[in-house]
Amino acid sequence: MRHPVIAMLCLGSTVALSACQKNSDAQVQRALKDVNVIDETNLNDVMLTVADPNEAVDYFTRTLQQNPDRIDVMRGLARSLVRAQKPTEAAQVWRTAVAHPDSTPEDRVMLADALIRSNQWPEAKAELNQIPPTHESFDRYRLEAMVADSDKNWKKADSFYEIAAGLTTTPAGVLNNWGFSKLTRGEHAGAEKLFMEALTYDPSLFTAKNNLVLARAAQRKYDLPVVRMTQTERAELLYSMALAAIKQGDVSVGKGLLNQAIETHPKHFEAAVRSLEALDANVKM
Repeated sequence: MRHPVIAMLCLGSTVALSACQKNSDAQVQRALKDVNVIDETNLNDVMLTVADPNEAVDYFTRTLQQNPDRIDVMRGLARSLVRAQKPTEAAQVWRTAVAHPDSTPEDRVMLADALIRSNQWPEAKAELNQIPPTHESFDRYRLEAMVADSDKNWKKADSFYEIAAGLTTTPAGVLNNWGFSKLTRGEHAGAEKLFMEALTYDPSLFTAKNNLVLARAAQRKYDLPVVRMTQTERAELLYSMALAAIKQGDVSVGKGLLNQAIETHPKHFEAAVRSLEALDANVKM
C-alpha cells in the first residue's frame, strides 16, 4: 500500500528537479546575456575610439543589419562614418536615429554636426532650430556658433562661443574657432587673445599657434609669441609669419623671416626655400 505513495513522492521529486533545472538554465541564459551585453558595450566603445574608422564602420554596419531597431548601434555607425570622413552618409544614419522612438535632442545635434561637415549649412540650421531651448550641451552651442558665423551674425556667434566654452573642461578647440572667427572679421587683437587662451588649455594645439602668429602678423607684430613649441614648429611658424608679412607688403621683413625659417628647421625646409627663391626672382625682375 505504501508503493503508490513512494511513487508519487518520487514523481514529485522528479518534477521539482526538472523545474529547478529549467530555472537554473534560465538563470544561466540571463547571466550569459548580461555578459554578452557587457562585452558588446566594451567592443562598441573600442570601435568608437581606438579602432580604425573603416573597420568600425564595417562592424557597426553588420551589427545594425542584425539589430535594425537598436538606436545605440545607429549612433555608433553614424559616429564611425564621421571618423571615416564620410559625413554625408553619417547624416543619413543620424536622420534614421532622429526618427527612432528613443531619440534624444542630442541625436539631432549630431545630425546638424554631420550636415555642417558635409557643407549643408541651411539644413544644419533647420535641424538646430528644431532643438528645444531647454537642451543645453556643448556640441549644440558649438554648432550654433558656427552657423551664426556662416550667417555673419557676429553678436550671436560670440554669445554662443562663450556659452560653449563654459560648458566644457577642454575648451581649446572652441576658443580656437572663436579666435578664427574674429580673425576673419578683422578683429585681430581679440583673435590674438583667444588663441593665447586656447593654448593655456592645450599647449600642443598647433592650429592655435599658427592662427596666433597670423593674428599678430596682421598687427605687424613680427616676433614669435612666448608659447611652447618644437624646433620644427618654430620654423613653420616663422614661415607662416613670413608669408603674412609679404602679403601685407612688408617684403624685406618677410624675406628675413624666410631665412630664419630655413635656418631653424632641423631638416631641409623645401617650401620656405621655394618661397625665398621665388621672392628673389621677383625682386630681380
